[in-house]
Parts: sequence; C-alpha cells; structure tokens
Amino acid sequence: MRPSVRHFLRLSDWSPAALTSLLDAARQLKRQPTPRSQPLRGQVLGLLFQKPSMRTRVSFEVGMLQLGGQALYLGPQDLQWGVREPIKDVARVLSRYVDGIVVRTFAHNDVEAFAQYATVPVINGLSDLTHPCQALGDLLTIREHLGRLRGVRVAYIGDGNNVLHALLEGCALMGLPLTYATPRGCAPQPAVVSVARRLAQRTGVRVVGSHDPRQAVRGADVVYTDVWTSMGQEAHAQRRRRAFRGFTLSPALLAHARRQALIMHCLPAHRGEEITDEAMESRRAVIFDQAENRLHAQKALLVRLLKRG
Repeated sequence: MRPSVRHFLRLSDWSPAALTSLLDAARQLKRQPTPRSQPLRGQVLGLLFQKPSMRTRVSFEVGMLQLGGQALYLGPQDLQWGVREPIKDVARVLSRYVDGIVVRTFAHNDVEAFAQYATVPVINGLSDLTHPCQALGDLLTIREHLGRLRGVRVAYIGDGNNVLHALLEGCALMGLPLTYATPRGCAPQPAVVSVARRLAQRTGVRVVGSHDPRQAVRGADVVYTDVWTSMGQEAHAQRRRRAFRGFTLSPALLAHARRQALIMHCLPAHRGEEITDEAMESRRAVIFDQAENRLHAQKALLVRLLKRG
C-alpha cells in the first residue's frame, strides 16, 4: 500500500479535528450539491456489496455523480472472494481499475484485508463490527438540528450492534456523552466499549451501559434505536423479539427523555418492533434527515479521500 493512501474503516482511526473538517465540508456540499468544480471528474468508485443496501448504494452512486465521477456496483452474485480468489488478489486488481473502493460485507476482517492490499482508498460501507458512514451522517444530523455536538447527551436503546459500535466511537471522539441500554446477552463488544471509553477520557465525557431503557433515556437530548434483528440473524428473529420486550422506542419511553429530544433511527425500521409508528412520525423525529445526510457526509468523505492534487 502506498504510504499516502488513507482509508475510512472505523471512526476511531480519525481525529476529532479531521472529523470536524469532514462535517464542515458536508455542510457546504449540502448547500451546493453539485459543485461547479466537479472535484471527482473522471474518477470511478467501486462498490463491492456482499450485503445489499438501498441507502448505501444510492447515496454513494448519487454522490459520485454529483461530484463529477461514476460508481460501479458489484453485488453478492459478482463477489466470491475467498472462494474463487483471495481478497488480496481482488483488492490489488480492482485498485488498477478504480480510484476508490467501498466494501459492504459481513466480516470486518474482510474490510481490513482490502485496505491492507489495496493501493486506493477503501471505505467501510458496513461490516458486522461497525458502520462508520452511518455515524458520520448521524453526527452531521445532530449538529444540524442542535447547533453543536459537544455536550449533547445521546441515548441508544436496542441491540449492541455495528450501529452502536460506530456511535460509541463517534460520540466519544466528538465529546457527546452516550448512555446505551441493551437486553442481557446483547451488549456491544467489550473491546469496542474499551476503545470508546479511552477516547471519552480525552474529551471529558462518559460512556455508560445498562439494561434499563428508561434509565438510559433519562435527560437525553437524542434517543436512537435500530432494528433488533440485523441482516444475517433472521433465523433468530422470534427469540430476539422476546429478549427485546420493553425496548420499543415509544412515546411512553420517550417521556423519560428531554421534552424536545430528537428521535433517530438508521433505517430500515420495523415499525411496531423497535420503534412505534407514532414515534417514527413524531415532529421530533429526524430519521429522514439522517438518511439524506448520509449522502452529504459521504460526499465530503469521497472528496477528502479521492480528490487529486
């Protein structure tokens, strides 16, 4: 890998200053979606998706078009790394064809392997460990609605999954105290929590975990949830519904948060499970702003990583 190549694999790899710069650039790109300069004119982004996604695919494809470039999609049927050929060969070949690679896969080790052998920037479009592009869009949304990040109290209710992992790192880096509540047996990975707490010490905030949703949302400025059953866990859906009883983000649970607390969800949502229809449609919900801000945040990231000169 060339020393000058930089990747976006997890938020903890970046500094608060670098993330702030990305958010500033995303805000500017939101104001001017199609820059006259076309900073990525003539460049091609490879989208390698072992996991399908509407939002991630469309936001990256539209983002490249608005920046003057193009995107090339390879879906699960096109990708058989580890079967037909090793990841290190795929990464090195694709680096000869495209200017950047987005990898959306199951094992985070696959994303790390791509980054190790690719000679172009690699972006983690989602792995089972973390979802940094989502968290980047979430931070943009919080700052947009509340005017700041530092000191904003975030509560996460639900599964200790890749979305929570990304939020843990992002909030700790940017100075947002975070409290999460998960059912027993569904806590985030201890190694990720440990990383987040080390980062939080530097920014002077706390990361607190519990199993009590009401306690977690108390005094929160932002209440966040996600699906109880992630992609690949469908066989355990019924068991997980039983484990998550009492964790539905509803008006009754939101009553324990601050009166004007923002409601967030990374989508897709299973209305009636992790969130009620009433909460989804509340004036306090910024869920669709989150979805839009994925586009702007990722465009800022693409310009930072792919722009030449």
